[in-house]
Amino acid sequence: MARDELTRLTGSAGGPNCDDDDCPNIYRTKGGAFVVQGDVSHAFAPPLGEGLVEIPEAVLREAVRALGW
Repeated sequence: MARDELTRLTGSAGGPNCDDDDCPNIYRTKGGAFVVQGDVSHAFAPPLGEGLVEIPEAVLREAVRALGW
């Protein structure tokens, strides 16, 4: 899936530590699922084919506001 197929819910106004789409973000797919971009976390080893990312609480709050929840 290409990034342009996703709806970006966060980061549109930029913010600290954001340059050229390299900051934590949350995207929504056409099917209603979410794609999360963040720093790689090594908190534990996830199952094969999965990954862990860390995103700031503020990014989650921004996504909730964007969805009107």
